[in-house]
Amino acid sequence: MDQFEKVTVVKKANIYFDGKVTSRTVLFDDGEKKTLGIMLPGEYEFGTADKELMEIIEGNLEVKLPDRSEWKIFKSGDSFEVKANSKFKLIVKEVTDYCCSYLKE
Repeated sequence: MDQFEKVTVVKKANIYFDGKVTSRTVLFDDGEKKTLGIMLPGEYEFGTADKELMEIIEGNLEVKLPDRSEWKIFKSGDSFEVKANSKFKLIVKEVTDYCCSYLKE
């Protein structure tokens, strides 16, 4: 899906790591929530409340998922899921454009 129809966009940005990671929240009529964002090169750790689906629109990064010892490379067109109430680490190699979907289990 290249675009979203009939949504509400929250004007205030979500800003993390001194502005190196930013996103905007997109709300759907059915209660679904996504964020669209940009990550600059660097190393980051995020925590989740809900299960998340991360889609890499453009970019290149390594991800260490919860309970995993190895890092995995993700590039443009790839996606990965992170379980609820967990933490995951990222090494962003180049500016990365992403879409995060918050999944209710």
